[in-house]
Formats: sequence, C-alpha cells, structure tokens
Amino acid sequence: MKVSREQVALNRERIVETAARLFREKGYDGIGVADLMKGAGLTHGGFYGHFDSKEDLLAEAAAHALKKSVERWEGYLSAGPDAALEKIYDGYLNEQHRDHPELGCAVTALGPDVARLGSKARHAMTEGARSQMAILEQLMPGADAAERRKQALANYAAMVGAIVLSRAVDDEALSLEVLEAVKAALPG
Repeated sequence: MKVSREQVALNRERIVETAARLFREKGYDGIGVADLMKGAGLTHGGFYGHFDSKEDLLAEAAAHALKKSVERWEGYLSAGPDAALEKIYDGYLNEQHRDHPELGCAVTALGPDVARLGSKARHAMTEGARSQMAILEQLMPGADAAERRKQALANYAAMVGAIVLSRAVDDEALSLEVLEAVKAALPG
C-alpha cells in the first residue's frame, strides 16, 4: 500500500523529533538507526527513504532542536531586554537542563559529537548556535554592535560551558556552584 505524501511528511517529522530527543539523550554513537526508528514507531527499513545517512538525520535533528530553542528565546524578546535575559539564563542554567539533555540545548548535548562529523552536521550546529547568539546580541548592553556581539559570544560560551561542566563533574555541590556562578556573572 502506497503511503500518501502527507503521511510521508508526518513520518519524517516524527523521525526528526524522535532523533532530536534521542541523539541529545544518548549521543550520536549511543543510538543506532534501528533504535531511532523504533523510537519513532516506524520500521528500520524506512529510514533510507527519508535520509541518506545517520549523520544527515543528526544534522536535521540538531537544526530542529535549535530552531525550537530559538523560537522560545524569540518569544522572550517582547518582555524587554532584562526580563528576556533573565528568562534565557534561568531556563538554561538550571538543574532541569543539566539533568535532561534530551530536552535541552543541542549544542551542549551534541557539540563534541558534531565536531567529529562532517560538514552537514557542523553547518546545522553553526546556524543554530548563530541564531541563539543573535538573540543574545539583541539583548546585550553596549555602546555599539561590535561590543554587543562580543558580549553575546562570551555569554553564550559561558552558558554552554557551564552546562557541559556541570554535567561532567560527579560532585553535586560543585555542579550547582558552576551553574550559579555563571548565572551570577552574566550581565543582565
């Protein structure tokens, strides 16, 4: 039985959403195509009808996850710079984000994996991170665009680093201390 175009599009969307979650949770090497497809409720055989490779799926899944983060951050802009920054920092630098990479930022969960992959995955990560940094840039104080950009890049790197480090250490108190220290150090 032939599947309609609409169903093909829905299946692809389900695969991408499932992959975005599972790749962030388990890492690129932590899950195979068969388990990704099973998680999406589809058969392994259908994978190559949608994607050329697992890496292609990762690129699309990372782009999807980062797009959702960007949309959320854009929704904060109407609250004004101070309130928007507070929402971004509070939403990013917390235990929930630390403990649930499958629901969090693709950069913190997949950055090291993507750095070892090809240009498609790296490009998707670059564009998503660039979009997040552009939102931060809009919110930074500063005399000119160059200063706001420098602050946005530094703040973004600090946020990403704080989550990575807070996940890596085995000392709960230190992990929380990292998150709180970075949050307190960020302007906003």
